[in-house]
Amino acid sequence: MYCPYCRNPDSRVVDSRLADDGSAIRRRRLCPQCGRRFSTVETTSLSVIKRSGAGEPFSRMKIINGVRKACQGRPVTEDDLALLAQEVEENVRASGVAEIDAHEVGLAILGPLRKLDQIAYLRFASVYQGFESLEDFEEAIQTLRQQAKDNERVPSGARRPLTAH
Repeated sequence: MYCPYCRNPDSRVVDSRLADDGSAIRRRRLCPQCGRRFSTVETTSLSVIKRSGAGEPFSRMKIINGVRKACQGRPVTEDDLALLAQEVEENVRASGVAEIDAHEVGLAILGPLRKLDQIAYLRFASVYQGFESLEDFEEAIQTLRQQAKDNERVPSGARRPLTAH
């Protein structure tokens, strides 16, 4: 790590702390040559593999921009979108892989978006999953209705009974 002041290639770590909800480490460094301090932030890299085979760094902003279109005209705030992008990133990183297929990122968006706004979910899913007919929409709506009924039956905090197969 080069010192940003004198370009010395050596520095000493003075302090380390977790940042960004534990997904990064912030380090205070001291340059032995000029004596000045500076901070660095270390994160693990996560690459998204596109359909073309090209890889690019994971970006919360790309998640937000993609979902924002589906949320136009809906009661969804920028903070809601930021939290959704954070949840998607946490879920993707929890998979433990350094490279993930773009399709898998899209699938990771569907769950949090369904909880955030069902209309935005249907819009996003219709494009992402390539709905081709009214039956595709009807099936997705029926699934949402069934999930809502299932959630009504189970009081919050209660566990669902296990079913034998």
